[in-house]
Amino acid sequence: MSDSLLNRRDFMMSSAALAACTLAARPLSAWGLEPGPGETLIPFLDVQPAGKMLKWQNLTEWVTASEDLYEVSHYPKPRIEAGSVQPKDWKVHFSGYLKHPTTLTLADIQARPHKTITATLECGGNGLGPGFMGAIGNMRWTGTPLGPILKELGLIKRSEEIVFYGTDQQTEKIREQDFQQNFARSLTVEHALRPEVMLVWAMNGEPLAPNHGYPLRLMVPGWFGIAWVKWLKHVEVLDRRFMGKWMAREYVTLTGDEIPGESTLWRETSVANQCVKSMTARAVRRPDGSIRLTGAAWSDGTPITKVEVKIDDAQWVQAVVDPKPEKAPFTWTFWHYDWKQPSAGDHYITSRSTDADGREQPSSDVPLIKNKKTHWDSNQQWTRKLRLA
Repeated sequence: MSDSLLNRRDFMMSSAALAACTLAARPLSAWGLEPGPGETLIPFLDVQPAGKMLKWQNLTEWVTASEDLYEVSHYPKPRIEAGSVQPKDWKVHFSGYLKHPTTLTLADIQARPHKTITATLECGGNGLGPGFMGAIGNMRWTGTPLGPILKELGLIKRSEEIVFYGTDQQTEKIREQDFQQNFARSLTVEHALRPEVMLVWAMNGEPLAPNHGYPLRLMVPGWFGIAWVKWLKHVEVLDRRFMGKWMAREYVTLTGDEIPGESTLWRETSVANQCVKSMTARAVRRPDGSIRLTGAAWSDGTPITKVEVKIDDAQWVQAVVDPKPEKAPFTWTFWHYDWKQPSAGDHYITSRSTDADGREQPSSDVPLIKNKKTHWDSNQQWTRKLRLA
């Protein structure tokens, strides 16, 4: 691997140092994530099926292991083997409303100032049902900010949107004709210039895996994974909205709002920024008989200000929102709640989160959720079942 790709030794040493400091300051047992002496992990009855995604029962680390990150693709994956591409050979074309359109190699991109940030990647459909409730991961990403590149190439005043094209492609029928289409998504110019939007080539200190976009992908913290275009090959600047399949026809949410005295107001919106969500992950019985419930909560980068827990049909009670081990706004937050004197039998545990904008994770019976006709951007409360001896 080239020196410009990543000084892996320095990265791993700094990561190890960070982890050591984090564990020294807040050991996993303090979060209730790793059972201590005399404590017992109690499995939830709604067991997740086998498959490559996060198993909530195993949530013991703030950063997700690379092998536990979900994989979703919509066109056939390009056959690009890990290590088969030299940075000098992978090219990204920048075209459209630019004063200086150009082609940059991966080596060119890596040679620019780059950084590593932690951000949560989540599929829009995560949580839509029992078989798909772990399509999420909190990862460390290394890459180059996109904004300085666009500014250097000279955005023309009339520029409105930036379109990102992947190498993956498929023939689509459009107006009764067949057209070869590359997977593509877009951002407004304003959004694309944000400092957290990056072109990334490494995840958790290693080159991207082939299924995660090797050798280069777009990173859009705070937005669902559909926007994180993999196998990036082309960046185009437009003076109008981009209306490709994955912006205008798929990943479009259809839901209805019930207006008093009027018919239901139906609307279609593009799947974009992440919703306010939470999940109860683990239950640990402690020596005093209490049970510590732990989980994660997240949003689009807006801080999580409150997490509440409901046990069976009781009132909502407030959980403790744990501080993050590092300053990283686009990551999940851990929380815990100590359940005193639990009774034997079957119990139902529900969590809900609220962010600093006052957005509250909804129940499944509110109109915007119960009237939803699509399965993307799921964020309804999720109830888990627990049996106590």
